[in-house]
Amino acid sequence: MPRLPAPPTSGESIFAETTRRATQLGAVNLGQGFPDWEPPEVLRSALRDVLTSDVHQYGPPPGFPRLRAVIAASVKDALGFCPDPDTEVTVTVGASEALYEAAAALVERGDEAIVLEPAYDLYAEVLKRAGAHVIGVPLEASPTGWRLDSDRLRAACTPRTKLIVVNTPHNPTGAVLTREELKGLAQVALDFDLFVVSDEVYDRLTFDRPHVPVASLPGMRERTVTVGAASKTFSVTGWRVGWAIASPEVTRRLRAVHQFVTFVAPTPFQAAIAVAMEAAQESGFYRELASSLRAKRDVLSNALKAAGLSPTSAHGGYFVLADTTTVAPTATEAAERLLSEVGVAGIALSAFYLPTSGASAPNAVRFAFCKRDEVLDEAARRLDAWREHGGAR
Repeated sequence: MPRLPAPPTSGESIFAETTRRATQLGAVNLGQGFPDWEPPEVLRSALRDVLTSDVHQYGPPPGFPRLRAVIAASVKDALGFCPDPDTEVTVTVGASEALYEAAAALVERGDEAIVLEPAYDLYAEVLKRAGAHVIGVPLEASPTGWRLDSDRLRAACTPRTKLIVVNTPHNPTGAVLTREELKGLAQVALDFDLFVVSDEVYDRLTFDRPHVPVASLPGMRERTVTVGAASKTFSVTGWRVGWAIASPEVTRRLRAVHQFVTFVAPTPFQAAIAVAMEAAQESGFYRELASSLRAKRDVLSNALKAAGLSPTSAHGGYFVLADTTTVAPTATEAAERLLSEVGVAGIALSAFYLPTSGASAPNAVRFAFCKRDEVLDEAARRLDAWREHGGAR
């Protein structure tokens, strides 16, 4: 048998492992960030209609035209301009493909790329596959949330730096970066002539402060790739429909990669999502979803606090972090204890840091609150029972 190359990663991801073990142990799975309720009826109804139509073959590789037009219209107000659906919007197989394409299109071997830690592990992986040397710049934790220090970001840049990956609203911290923080990031990008890949899949899921798209800032439209997806907003993480919004020149490069990776995203799903996004704009769906998630955040945060774990403020997204220094000496040990003893699964924050970054990950565990009320109530019950029996130190 020919010699196999070294695997690109260490194997099973922490997210898959946590879900597998939670299932085996009968734990409440607050580890993986997927909603456990049905998609909205308008989306399911649209898919039923599509399945009885003739939209089943390859569509245009850049994406279903109606969906690209809806995406452009949906971000127009936030961006301050309307992207051209034909030359600036590309539909991908989930946000993951868009991130892969951005790395492949913008990075050359030997370039440096910056990710803001803690960070979703896919960022570093796609950048390394593109040949980049990945640099971690840590966000700063505070009692009111996490913040970006632009001076620290600037200090990490070198003549070899090519791009910055930013995620707002942020996974795993729940931070929603402020306009001032993003203006600082934008100035660094302008001063060093960098691209910015901005993962904004949680853009509709903000609670206490508004989402600011990076591309809306002065000088950033031409150098930003904005990544979005229907997965989180419409509770269809298995449909794998995302998109990238970029300048015509960058879009041409993204599409050059896209045609040889997946060629086209699933056409029926694209058609259904176009209908749902049009309806959501008019019905108040986004506002109601954010309100519902805010309530879920509060339920879980209160349960964690009552159990002796100190949650940080989550301003958007699906997740809340809890300080677990009273549970175990490290986040990994704390997550294991909560899973095996309490029956509540979370992800150790250390999983979101680069092994080579040198940053010290706080002792904290990420929990997902994008779950049905009865699931969160059961997690709260288990945490309360654990507290009553000695729980945290």
